[in-house]
Amino acid sequence: MFGNRPGFASMFRENELTLGLLFPLESYAGPVPRMNVEEQATEAILAEERGFAALWARDVPLLDPAFGDGGQLFDPWVWLTFIASRTSRIALATGSTVLPLRNPIDTAKAAASLDLLCGERLVLGAATGDRGIEFPAYGLNRDDSGELYRASVESIRRLWAEDFPELDSRYGTLRGADLLPKPRGGRIPLLVTGNSRQDLSWIAANGDGWLMYPKPVAAQRQLTTAWRDTTDDWKPFSQSLYIDLDANPGASPTPMHLGYRTGRNFLVDHIGELRDIGVNHVILNLKYGRRPAPEVLQELGEHVVPHFPAHHLAAQPASAT
Repeated sequence: MFGNRPGFASMFRENELTLGLLFPLESYAGPVPRMNVEEQATEAILAEERGFAALWARDVPLLDPAFGDGGQLFDPWVWLTFIASRTSRIALATGSTVLPLRNPIDTAKAAASLDLLCGERLVLGAATGDRGIEFPAYGLNRDDSGELYRASVESIRRLWAEDFPELDSRYGTLRGADLLPKPRGGRIPLLVTGNSRQDLSWIAANGDGWLMYPKPVAAQRQLTTAWRDTTDDWKPFSQSLYIDLDANPGASPTPMHLGYRTGRNFLVDHIGELRDIGVNHVILNLKYGRRPAPEVLQELGEHVVPHFPAHHLAAQPASAT
């Protein structure tokens, strides 16, 4: 369905795997990164040149010290628009937009606007949210997040695809008004993040792909197999992976939070195993790295990415129609 969209096509092909990077492109202790804007933009440009398929931004409205990670600090729509102005081919993805915290009208308009301005490079990762402190700040009950998520997905899809849709949900009632702009083709690829408080059949029917957390290869194989068995047509499977890349290419892997401390040789082999079990995209997170991020990205670009290169199409010209 999305093979002619530059963002989706850059990231996904059946039986193949590409690599993405999660902002901030730096290692940092504690919850708040340095987030030097020009350094981040420079690394984003180099990531595109090195063959990474996607750059990901998180939706973190509020800093929760107990959670321990403020993400890229900037609003993801503003940040990805800025990064879009500095790049031309690499996919831009949200990892992930917290749908229950936002009126779906606002999410649909922001996503459609960015997608048109960046040449259809947007891939929308969408989640229910895992930071409990945010829900009361928005006047919401986290226990309702699964229901709100389903309602938001339905509303966003209709706002993109229909003229003057009539909507009724806990977010409000829409009559006699329309959302503009609309994405070309009336749809933007939406990846369900984790379970998002839904069962697998709902995820397979309503998601354009599945974005999961890292697991041991055998456990992840069970999920990719279930995903293939549940989806009627091929839909991509993605996951994140924290890495601390050792300067010694042959360094043995040591498990760490949601990833590994390891040399590049094991990393290539591990990502290759993930490809073989049906993972189509891996998002690398550098937060816990001990080496300077530019040095790590250079090594990844020279020795890891060539095994899993992006599938770039020429970006479409920006348009608001």
